Amino acid sequence: MDEKLFQEVIALMEDLADDTSVPRNVRRAASDSKDRLLNGKESLDLKCATAISVLDDISNDPNVPAHGRAAIYTIISKLESLSKS
Repeated sequence: MDEKLFQEVIALMEDLADDTSVPRNVRRAASDSKDRLLNGKESLDLKCATAISVLDDISNDPNVPAHGRAAIYTIISKLESLSKS
């Protein structure tokens, strides 16, 4: 596992979870995904896949502002890289 990339993903999720300009459900999804990545008992691949699925679903919400959607896509991209490492 690439520890630097993992920490970067966690930091990006924290930033999204703390961003009050995005809807509450997006912040909650980011926070829950971060907690699951840190504390889950599954393999890293499964944790990444679950987080990607949750974030992908939430990115389709029409209430998400453009910068929030861009942040979600950035996190998804990094999670995909993390699961392959």
